[in-house]
Formats: sequence, structure tokens, C-alpha cells
Amino acid sequence: MAAFLDLLSGLRAFLTFNLAAGCAVVALAAQGGRVSNRLDILTHFAPFWLAGGLLALGLAALAPRGGARTASLILGLVAAMSAAALIAPELLRPRSPPAPSDAPGQIRLVQFNVWGRNQDVAATADWIMAQQPDFVVMQELKAPMREALLARAPGYQLVCDHRSVCHTAILTRLEPIRFTIPEYGLPGASTPLAVAQFRAEDGRIFTVMGVHYTWPTFGGVQQAQGVQVAALLDRFPRERMILSGDFNSTPWSFSRRREDARFAMERRTRALFSWPAAQFSRWRLELPFPFLPIDQVYAGSGWRTVSVRRGPKLGSDHFPVVVTLAPGP
Repeated sequence: MAAFLDLLSGLRAFLTFNLAAGCAVVALAAQGGRVSNRLDILTHFAPFWLAGGLLALGLAALAPRGGARTASLILGLVAAMSAAALIAPELLRPRSPPAPSDAPGQIRLVQFNVWGRNQDVAATADWIMAQQPDFVVMQELKAPMREALLARAPGYQLVCDHRSVCHTAILTRLEPIRFTIPEYGLPGASTPLAVAQFRAEDGRIFTVMGVHYTWPTFGGVQQAQGVQVAALLDRFPRERMILSGDFNSTPWSFSRRREDARFAMERRTRALFSWPAAQFSRWRLELPFPFLPIDQVYAGSGWRTVSVRRGPKLGSDHFPVVVTLAPGP
């Protein structure tokens, strides 16, 4: 029996050390995302490296004293601190003053990758329209969802690029005064997007843009898309701009931080986990909670935030995000 217990103790020490070492190596390598797009992929999973480091610390703290325990404690601490350094800037960044819930001139925007393989089109469309949105920025919009929404939304209009079958679209309650679907020629980096301008209740013109980035696993393509979007933003006044989309990019990545600075608008979504909401990967895995905050909404300084919330699980692999804004003073 004593030999069996010793075996279990040794196995636990071995697993604890490897957990701590693995998370420490990956979390430290993720810091290389400052200079490498490929290493920046590791930053998106910073919460996992943090959780693994903390778990290793807890297991090592319960282990008998010895060299393996000390090594696991050190490595677990390195993993936790390095991962926390990636996440902390998102949690600590300043926010603009919020608007009261009864602020005049409010608009409600739903950001939602409705998914090309949506499993419940009718319920998804019902929920979207129940929010009484002024704008719905959607990605992966297919014909069944488009038809379901338009059937439930008399008076709304759809702004999209029909040449790409409305992949990215803006469903709007307001009449667009101008809309454009720019095309770009960068090889392998074209960005599905839709842009429209509107006139607010106070008479001022504002712009809404919807985008959909590719996965970060295609090294450099996502960053090229960011360059395209930034160049397009430069054509419009930033103060009343709203940029919404599935960026496939978490706020602890260095790419997202660089774009935050380049876009010169406040990102109103803060560590709002929105993916996955359905089975994912070829093994059809399913988790009870989302672990990647990849749906983002930006707004210029002319907008104040009333509320930001995540919607329920619907037929998509993303959770919807609902943002309410009010004009600033």
C-alpha cells in the first residue's frame, strides 16, 4: 500500500511540474507577440495559462517539501505572473464616464456573428428583434437568416455587400443617408465589411461600420485586415463613429492593443467572453462557458456608454453582444 501511495505521490509531482513548466513556457513565449504575429496567437489563450499556473501553484503547495515542489512553485508563479501581465491591461484600462439609463438620444446596437450553420434561425431572429435594436451588425449572414429577419422587421433596411452574399451586414431601423462597400486588393487579406452613415435625432451625422476578421492562425493576414480597416476609418470623422464586428481577436493580444491605439476610439466591450456558444473543433467539443472575448464594439468620443451586456446562447457559435450608447455632451 505504501508503495502504491508513493507511486501516486510521484505521479502527482510529475504532472504538477509538467503543468507548471508547460504553462510557464507558453506564457513567456506569448510575450513574444510584441514582435511576432505567430507568437501573438498564444496571447489569446492567456486565461488558460493563468489558470494552469494557479492550479500548479495550488497542487505544489500541497505537496511534500523537496526540489520538485520548489521548482513547481517557481514555474507556476512564472506562468501566473506572465499570463496576468497579458490580461491586466484590459481590466485596468480607463473608461469614459458612462451615460445614465435615461440619457436622451440612445441607440441600441446588437453585434452578432449569426453563423452560417445557425441551428435555430427562427429563435435567433425572434430574439434579435425583441431587443428593439436600432442597428444589428451581423457576420456570416446567410439567406435563411436574412429572410427571417426581414420578415420580422418591417421598416428596417439591410446594408450589405450583395457580391459576397451579405456575409457582413448592417440591419438598420434608421434610413441610411449614404453607404459604401469598399473593395481592397491586398492578396489574401480582403476584409468583409459594410459601412453606412446616418443622421441622429440631434441632426448630426454618424457612421456605423461592421467587419469580420479571419482567424489569427493565418499569420499576418489578420494584421493586414487591421491596416485596411484603419485606413477606411480615416475617411470618416471619429467622434461619432461606431465600429462593430467579429474580430476573432482577444483584448490581451498585442495585435488588438495596437489596433485599439490605431483606431483612436474606445472599445466599449471589456473582456466580454463571446465564443464558443456551440460545439467547436473537429472533436465537437462543448464547454459550459465561452472562453474567448472576440466580438468587439468601438465608439468614438462623441458617444457615452449606457450599457454593455452579453446575450443568451442561441443557434450560433457566438453569443450576441448588446451595446447601448447615448450622445455625449
